[in-house]
Amino acid sequence: DAALEYWVKRFDRLQVKHTGIEIQFGKKAVSFTDFDDQQYQLISDELNKGIASGIPWQKGPVPLQYAITGLGPLFVRISNLAALKAMLVSALRFRETAQEGYFHLFEMGEGGNGASVIVEENTELPEARQGFGTVHHAAFRVEDSNELQEWIAWLNQLRLPNSGFVDRFFFQSLYARVVPQILFEFATDGPGFMGDEPYETLGEKLSLPPFLEPQREQIEKLVRPIDTLRSTKEFIKE
Repeated sequence: DAALEYWVKRFDRLQVKHTGIEIQFGKKAVSFTDFDDQQYQLISDELNKGIASGIPWQKGPVPLQYAITGLGPLFVRISNLAALKAMLVSALRFRETAQEGYFHLFEMGEGGNGASVIVEENTELPEARQGFGTVHHAAFRVEDSNELQEWIAWLNQLRLPNSGFVDRFFFQSLYARVVPQILFEFATDGPGFMGDEPYETLGEKLSLPPFLEPQREQIEKLVRPIDTLRSTKEFIKE
């Protein structure tokens, strides 16, 4: 919980729009927006039960006790709750564990922040359009290609339209539009991004799968420049 107090002060200093600390499903959280009005949320793990948090960025400027340790829950806003709930529970094997007004909490496996989807039923807002400030799709982790094939077989059994097996070189994927406007991906852990470059230089240049390598020059001209060496530096803690 103390980490959120740190982030509120940091957001104020950097002029990031935020809601302040709120309570959501028994946990403290802070909602904020970026320069494209994309919405995000930081959620305290202090009362979290289920999947354990990850490891924070050790060399970053944020003190480790306040640093971000993982992704989740996924937040979805939708007008037809019944349709998405049916897909989450029947097809994707989630379970609804709590409700607060128009907000519904779904969890899978061990549960917890890293295995949750929060769905807001909202019939007032207009239908979203793809562009800056929107999310194209959300990805769920699967262990390997064998598990991915099991999901493909299961979705086919349910006659849910899907992409089938997609080889992304760094990982394999399956895509399914579970309800209109909501696209989910199932992606394997491996092979990973260290198949063609060592850990020591990982992230220093744009990684492309072999089938896109001939277009590298064109792609690099279109990609917004970023400091690719930032993650290798060690920053003074704030």
